[in-house]
Amino acid sequence: MNTNVKKATVIGCNGYIGKHISSFLIDKGWNVFGYDKSEKPLVPIKKYLPIDLLEKAQVNKIETNVDFIFYFSGITGTVNGYEDYETYIKINEIGLLHLLEKMRHNRSPARIIFPSTRLIYKGVKDKNIKEEDEKEFKTIYSLNKWFGEQVIQQYNHYFDLKFNIFRICIPYGNLFKDTYSYGTVGFFMKKAIEGKNLTLFGSGEQKRTFTHIEDICLQIYNIIIRQESKDQIFNIGGETYSLKEVAQLIAHKFNIIVENQDWPKLDEKLESGDTIFSNSKIQKISREPLKQNFESWLNKIV
Repeated sequence: MNTNVKKATVIGCNGYIGKHISSFLIDKGWNVFGYDKSEKPLVPIKKYLPIDLLEKAQVNKIETNVDFIFYFSGITGTVNGYEDYETYIKINEIGLLHLLEKMRHNRSPARIIFPSTRLIYKGVKDKNIKEEDEKEFKTIYSLNKWFGEQVIQQYNHYFDLKFNIFRICIPYGNLFKDTYSYGTVGFFMKKAIEGKNLTLFGSGEQKRTFTHIEDICLQIYNIIIRQESKDQIFNIGGETYSLKEVAQLIAHKFNIIVENQDWPKLDEKLESGDTIFSNSKIQKISREPLKQNFESWLNKIV
């Protein structure tokens, strides 16, 4: 047996990022333990167990004697967080606490890997946002993620649990056959494939950092395998586009048009403005260039 093989636990291994990171690590030869609420894994994880993170007895079944624990379980949303706040708090906060307590009491040697979001930042027009820049919380979900970041750092400070936090702006793409993309791009793609025109609130000039899922996995991997990255927070890098530019590229590809509509009052209040990520902190540790390009990815779609 090769004792140098890395071991990882992936919680939420059937989710969008979770299934990709699981598959990525398996391809790297890692020994992966997978956990999710479904009966079966969506990727070929040999050691898989369905669990409910809200049940402590089930959380105790999670393998924590590993090198890394990827906590990729949770629910996202904006307005939905107000309509179903109990579920958001239970899954995004209490579930994480159950895991951290399990790691603490088992004296887990693992480094916990936690995905955060652009939505914790105060948007600034045309500025590259760094990890230490001003924060703003406009949704229950953004508060959930900030809670996750803070409580992980508390467990690091008080109980010496190791961690990395990766803030992700707009992910897109899919290395599996079930869907073309996810989130903002996925919403546009679904409508475009159905031959429906795309809708933008306002002018759509707000800019974002877009990152293909393969590049998300690569950046996470290239950082966590380096010891000097331990106990740090990183922005995931990508390409900068406005929502209007992305919508127009997709519309051109599918021969449809982009229609602008007035903002609904609540959505306008929740909008953050530009969130353009600086990934200079990652670049200081790993200078590997992006493998994917949004326009090339789009052009390959039949």
